[in-house]
Amino acid sequence: MIRSMTGFGRGVFVREGREYLVEMKTVNHRYMDISIRLPRAYNYLEGKIRESLSRKIVRGKVDVSVWIDDFGTTGRTVLLDEGLADLYMDSLKRIRQRYDIDEEISVTLLSRFPDVLKVKKEDEDEDTIWNELQVALTEAADSLVAMREEEGIKLKSDLLEKTARLDELVSSVETRAPTVVIDYKNKLQNRIRDVIEDTKVDEGRLEIEVALFADRCSIEEEIIRLKSHTEQFRQILGSSQVVGRKLDFVIQEMNREINTIGSKANDLEITKVVVEAKSEIEKMREQVQNIE
Repeated sequence: MIRSMTGFGRGVFVREGREYLVEMKTVNHRYMDISIRLPRAYNYLEGKIRESLSRKIVRGKVDVSVWIDDFGTTGRTVLLDEGLADLYMDSLKRIRQRYDIDEEISVTLLSRFPDVLKVKKEDEDEDTIWNELQVALTEAADSLVAMREEEGIKLKSDLLEKTARLDELVSSVETRAPTVVIDYKNKLQNRIRDVIEDTKVDEGRLEIEVALFADRCSIEEEIIRLKSHTEQFRQILGSSQVVGRKLDFVIQEMNREINTIGSKANDLEITKVVVEAKSEIEKMREQVQNIE
């Protein structure tokens, strides 16, 4: 299925006072580029996140943000540094005596001093954290992929329409091509007669000149290859594989053939069609840049 490289996904999982939130967005990129923002304490999860996403996303710039909030009390202990509290208390008493301050020293005041109270967090089970985070990560990735697939359906439809239009333009060039040589022969005959009115035209020389012209401006092979490329383009669009790079390559070949047709045709009508065809191919190229 055709997928866009643009998408957004969000996943949430909550268990026993711990909440996991994952958000990710993707934009087009030539290769796979994953950027992950994690709370510092959970940096060890980055490799697993990359591996997990690589199984679902093949191409694009992926920005992943992870938040892990713990609202529970399990696994945490508040520690009192009694020695430090005694030092603070002694200092406060000396301040009160020295400056004759009647204000009582409160627990609230003492607890505000640095490092008197510390929260100790027990080591967490890394496998448990990963298993729980993976639920939110999978939800975010699946919703992102779904959005990319939905956008891919629209891209495929648009590209098929543009391919059909390109087929029409190529057909008009193919129809016009045989008349180019005939028109050239007639114009050449008329020019010769205008210059040498009473002299018989050397038909043999005329045919040789026309044959040389026909060889120079022949675009039959280019038309055949271009039609083959458009058919290949359709087949790739129907593939279930990742096709962005293949489509980009075929677009380059289309562009090469249409440029050659434009340079060899030597006909104003064909040149006009070529300009329109190049415009259509450029539109296709822009769309293909956003396909995974």
